[in-house]
Amino acid sequence: MKRTLLAISFVCCTLAMAAQDAITVKYQGAKPNISDFVSAFVDARHNEVDEDECVDEAFIAVARAWELHQKGLPMVEGETLTVDLRSGYVCLERKSKYESTEDVQKWEMCYWNESDGKHKLFAYNVLCFRNGKYDPGQFDGLTFYRYDNATKKMKMCEAPGFEFRCSTDGGTWVSYALPRVGRDITVSYWYKSGKKNKTLKWTGRKFNF
Repeated sequence: MKRTLLAISFVCCTLAMAAQDAITVKYQGAKPNISDFVSAFVDARHNEVDEDECVDEAFIAVARAWELHQKGLPMVEGETLTVDLRSGYVCLERKSKYESTEDVQKWEMCYWNESDGKHKLFAYNVLCFRNGKYDPGQFDGLTFYRYDNATKKMKMCEAPGFEFRCSTDGGTWVSYALPRVGRDITVSYWYKSGKKNKTLKWTGRKFNF
């Protein structure tokens, strides 16, 4: 039942985001960097908050952390923001403890240059862990946006080359980790006996197992 509710929640939020207009990416210099993509993404999602409650609940931590970063202020206690301009990667991590339980939430964002030289691919990924094991929350999921160099706009697109799944047919959780190093996505299958990883390899336009 939990898997079904999570899947429904993710689909509803994805449909709400897909309804938005293309997002304009503003930048200085020859090309945008990861900070430009994140700023555009955050600003666009902010405009949806009043219209869609699920977007508000899913995104408020990222929006707050990014605002603090832009103002040069420290993060909220328990939160760490990594901004790697060279690698094109941003990650907000929140840790909390209660008695014997340690929860970790991660919001990842990165982008890839596509081989046609005309587009870039931006990804937003949400992950929740409990005591070191994947324990997806209501808003866990991976979404992609394709950016057009000519129009300076990006719009949500399907997962390129693969089908996003939050669990297998057998009920095993599936998580995705965006690359800070390299270009490939790591897919983890969380079996009771342990975790098994597979790699989604970036080909310049899509990902292949």
